[in-house]
Amino acid sequence: MGLIKRIILRTIYFFLITTILSVVLFKFVPVPITPLMVIRLKEQKSKDKSFKLKKDWVANEDISNNLKLAVISSEDQNFFNHFGFDFDAIQKAYKQNKKGKKIKGASTISQQTAKNLFLWPGRSYIRKGLEAYFTFLIEVFWSKDRILEVYLNIIEMGDGVYGAEAAAHEFFNTSAKKLDKNQSALIAAVLPNPLKWSAKNPSGYITWKKQRIVSRMNKAGSLEGFRNLKKD
Repeated sequence: MGLIKRIILRTIYFFLITTILSVVLFKFVPVPITPLMVIRLKEQKSKDKSFKLKKDWVANEDISNNLKLAVISSEDQNFFNHFGFDFDAIQKAYKQNKKGKKIKGASTISQQTAKNLFLWPGRSYIRKGLEAYFTFLIEVFWSKDRILEVYLNIIEMGDGVYGAEAAAHEFFNTSAKKLDKNQSALIAAVLPNPLKWSAKNPSGYITWKKQRIVSRMNKAGSLEGFRNLKKD
């Protein structure tokens, strides 16, 4: 038993050290590739499709504030005011799900960043537990601006398209820095399922959703509007 205990403790120690070091590393350096990108490439190969992986890391200051405002308006309006988890949204989702009503998930931008950077798609308890662990770590070691920067550089925005810069070129023939309000809202509108919906050729539903996002952006006025958001 002593040997097994030492192996378990060393495994836990190794896991903690490597994961913490990884989070600290990505506080400073661009992310080269994510598990989801690798999974999508394997899916493309299995379907005999041409490999497509478009990504181009850009610094925070080279991403339009319109896009930052749009994704916060759409995905996580309490982003600047929670520590990785929006418990009010989780409770609301739980109550609605118990009633059998379909509702948007309560996953925050921090959780999505942790999942996309370190993990794989899935709904198992193990994956969700790891997601919570990595979410906690990035909230401890990163600033909110760094979380948003990484999120907007690695998130899947279309088939083989990852990050703001690649999406801006692919869908609107512009750069991430020059995305306007409507373009940004369209990108944000498709994020829940970028393989089903298109920012370049939006359906009626995506157009309607874009308008809702623009309305929220106008209400907030700026990123400071969300930074200063206070709960009732």
